[in-house]
Amino acid sequence: MTTLCGQVRMSFVVGLALVLSAVPAVAGPAAVGYRCQADTKFGRQQFSLRQGVAASAPGVVQPGAVFDIVVDADAGSLPGEVKGFKVKEVRDLSLRVPVPANSSFVGATLSGGSGLGSTPAVEAANGVVTIKVSGPIPGGAGYQLPRLTVKLRAGQSGAIETRLQGSSFDNPGLNLQATIKWKFVTIKSAVACYPDPNTPLTHTDIRAT
Repeated sequence: MTTLCGQVRMSFVVGLALVLSAVPAVAGPAAVGYRCQADTKFGRQQFSLRQGVAASAPGVVQPGAVFDIVVDADAGSLPGEVKGFKVKEVRDLSLRVPVPANSSFVGATLSGGSGLGSTPAVEAANGVVTIKVSGPIPGGAGYQLPRLTVKLRAGQSGAIETRLQGSSFDNPGLNLQATIKWKFVTIKSAVACYPDPNTPLTHTDIRAT
């Protein structure tokens, strides 16, 4: 016999995966695959999503030069309803980019962004730059995450590669909280994701000219 708890659990996992396939949007120059884990009152559930990201950086810089890397997530929209689920909102979204090896952090700025329910913020600590969006981003709404520009100083030699943060569920690069309503049940879930594989988005060689 299938219990109501079992039905809610299975439906929640399917619905959450469908909702998060749009956070952020998947179209773009690079599609990053994320492994995700949702903590729910029915236990931990794992699934995957893809995130569209464009990134740019110079191909070559001189030792000690200051330069920018730019990370852009594509515009997207949350569905208002997915297979009987009412998508209420997404809150507390954080997207992380580590300061690359062979470089040092100088500064970071955000530009653009819309439909986020709050003013996005950028923070840098412990070698990681984080975009934070408190939200809420309502179900059915369009949104655009801000463009992240990170100013770096090149080291003396080697290569500088831009990657997204994350190597495990204990070291995620993307976090958010999703709220979904199914019939009379409203479920909130904290979600942690990391890129797998975590391939470089840009490559810059340090070379004296």
